[in-house]
Amino acid sequence: MKKIGTYTARGIVIEAETEAGKPQLVHLFDGRFDTAYRITKFQVWGSSVSGSGGFVVGKLSKNDKGVTTSTDFFRADDDNQIAWSQSAAATDGGNEMMGDSIIDRDNMVIEDLYVYGRSNVSGTPINYLIEMDKYDITEARGALTMARDRQQE
Repeated sequence: MKKIGTYTARGIVIEAETEAGKPQLVHLFDGRFDTAYRITKFQVWGSSVSGSGGFVVGKLSKNDKGVTTSTDFFRADDDNQIAWSQSAAATDGGNEMMGDSIIDRDNMVIEDLYVYGRSNVSGTPINYLIEMDKYDITEARGALTMARDRQQE
């Protein structure tokens, strides 16, 4: 496996849309099975620096079938979920507090990513930042990874 680049994706996902099961799509698939991405950083944060930004959480999935209810949002037993993040705005109008993130070190993305977000303030735009490395891999490894991903759906 040879590293061939470093990439960043960023944007917003609206909590009300993700509640309805519509994550933000991040297009990565280049039509080739011999390239893949490894996520190295994932962060989410609210759009406001005041307490109105609320508490936000986010996750990255390799499919668009992720659970979006607040009681079942984070699922380590779902192999398609590969990263999770959270942050909160200070209630006294202070600065945003960037939270923690967890990234599965063994993640490998051949196709696309889906960003899910939730907030305790309905309709809050949730910012996200994804950093990833792109690798040149064998077609056999790419096909095997894609097959495993689809088996988990």
